[in-house]
Amino acid sequence: MTAVRVAIAGSSGSIGTQTLDVVRAEAGEYEVVGLGVGSSVDVLIEQAREFRPKVVAVADPSARALVTEALPFAEVVDDMTALVDVADVVVNAVVGFAGLPVTIGTLRAGKRLALANKESLIAAGPVVQPLRSVPGAEIVPVDSEHCAVHQCLRSSVAPGREVSRIVLTASGGPFRGRSAESLADVTVTEALDHPTWSMGPKITIDSSTLMNKGLEVIEAHELFGTPFEDIEVVVHPQSVVHSMVEFTDGCTMAQLSLPDMRLPIGYALAHPRRIATPSSAAAPKFIRA
Repeated sequence: MTAVRVAIAGSSGSIGTQTLDVVRAEAGEYEVVGLGVGSSVDVLIEQAREFRPKVVAVADPSARALVTEALPFAEVVDDMTALVDVADVVVNAVVGFAGLPVTIGTLRAGKRLALANKESLIAAGPVVQPLRSVPGAEIVPVDSEHCAVHQCLRSSVAPGREVSRIVLTASGGPFRGRSAESLADVTVTEALDHPTWSMGPKITIDSSTLMNKGLEVIEAHELFGTPFEDIEVVVHPQSVVHSMVEFTDGCTMAQLSLPDMRLPIGYALAHPRRIATPSSAAAPKFIRA
């Protein structure tokens, strides 16, 4: 079987590096054909020397010449959307609204988008939604909660009519149970010490304030078309139940696994199949990356 060609926009971040963990563990299943970063060129060069991609994108113009010299085997470009042309699956792990061009470019090309960049969908939903009807285009969410909902919805032949509500879970972050007074002097280091997940700094900070969960409610609405009044959030500190879907017949489907972002990444890469190994990637299994 021909290896699935994978491009990673934002390869130096948490999702990007864990995607490469999955590729390493699934030897021969995936070929990394594109890598893209903003300015983390040292990480990019190391990754590229290992995986030998065809195209490398570097947003920082001052760093592009260095990358070109270090990677003579790759085409070095300034536009992250160039990764779309060489890939079957594009992992959008760019931080913030800067990821919108990758989201649009992937869907417009009729390819699978493994979406870890929720901001592009949240901020530009009316722009993104029509592109989902392009033949071949599909979004498989990498956020653990939305990946869980995606899996639960596979049990329904008509989710638009059969879903009663979506229940997103939240760990509560590092400050769960703290009084308002005790939060007056918290430090950045404390806010970055998430009790369950290993994530990039932006998402970790957003999680500490629960801002991230508000964004995830919007994301669920955009991804699945569920009305806001039918999306609920419950605090689940253990982060084993990643989300649930209640159907109109009273049945509730939940997706459970230990907290490891390589699991939803592997699901998005292999969809509609599942990766062959029971763990997502690197040994030892099921630990914070």
